[in-house]
Amino acid sequence: MGLLEEGIPTGVLTGQNVVKLFEYARKHKFAIPAINCTSSSTVNAVLEAARDIKAPIIIQVSQGGAAYFSGKGLSNGNQEASILGAVAAAHHVRTVAKAYGVPVVMHSDHCAHKLLPWFDGMLAADEAYFKEHGEPLFSSHMLDLSEEPKEENIATCAKYFERMAPLGIWLEMEIGITGGEEDGVDNTGVDNASLYTQPEDIYEVYQALSKIGPGFSIAAAFGNVHGVYKPGNVKLRPEILGNHQKHVSEKIKAEGKQDEKPLFLVFHGGSGSTKEEIQTAVDHGVVKMNVDTDTQFAYMAGIRDFMEKKKDYLKTQVGNPEGDDKPNKKFYDPRVWVREGEKTLTQRVKEACKDLGNVDRL
Repeated sequence: MGLLEEGIPTGVLTGQNVVKLFEYARKHKFAIPAINCTSSSTVNAVLEAARDIKAPIIIQVSQGGAAYFSGKGLSNGNQEASILGAVAAAHHVRTVAKAYGVPVVMHSDHCAHKLLPWFDGMLAADEAYFKEHGEPLFSSHMLDLSEEPKEENIATCAKYFERMAPLGIWLEMEIGITGGEEDGVDNTGVDNASLYTQPEDIYEVYQALSKIGPGFSIAAAFGNVHGVYKPGNVKLRPEILGNHQKHVSEKIKAEGKQDEKPLFLVFHGGSGSTKEEIQTAVDHGVVKMNVDTDTQFAYMAGIRDFMEKKKDYLKTQVGNPEGDDKPNKKFYDPRVWVREGEKTLTQRVKEACKDLGNVDRL
């Protein structure tokens, strides 16, 4: 049975439908790519890809991407542009998602401690939307407090989850650090040991959050690094994820619970990963994989190639190789060249879905 036959609807999912989606993915050993979007154009291209291959999809906005969505001309000193942009993105996705006929998780990406005002603003929007519609605006949010002491990280996540769970909002948290640099957060110089989360830490997270609700996932570090690298240049150890599942499973078995894979896991910093590494991670319970670096390049490539191919039609409004009086509007119209970026982005999203086994899942 596919997702729709399991009763999971199309459009933006919330509450128990998000839990059911990730349970289905974990059971059937596939993961869903989470694509960072910065505009309605990139959102629509991602939804188009999901529709074409009959797959669920995760659309996410980072703090910087959300600010861009609302407009770089706005002040963001108190995260107001990032809040506004994230809310605008969520409303856009809600408006169009059902037309594409696929289940969608609307998610916010890494939120470090210094960005908590952004998180608070989105959560306030969720609460306001819930009062009116009986469900939150977003499907899920991520707290990335991995740079804080472990105890503070877990306690803060639990505090927010107590507020989120009654609204039906999924929480993603990170423990252990993803290396590299993304969206202004620079972890290029962290100690290598911090790139590998310990099973005991995972169990502490599970203990704290499972008391509140089932709707949470853990981004556990297994050597992940943001950015793009040649395969082999990053020492990923996805087998560690299997150790986490086993450790927590044994702990809860002693408490009378039977579950071989009790964890929903998330794969960050996956650009440049081998297909074998990706498959191992999925086999061990990864249900979500972030994709940003590769899709940024794909979107640019379509526009770049069009500009190079049509450069003699883009120098003036009138006049090209076909004649001095020939108009060029059909070449410089943004709907033409932006669409070329959407096409190549769509193809890259399809590739990510195929790598994760997320094809023909409806």
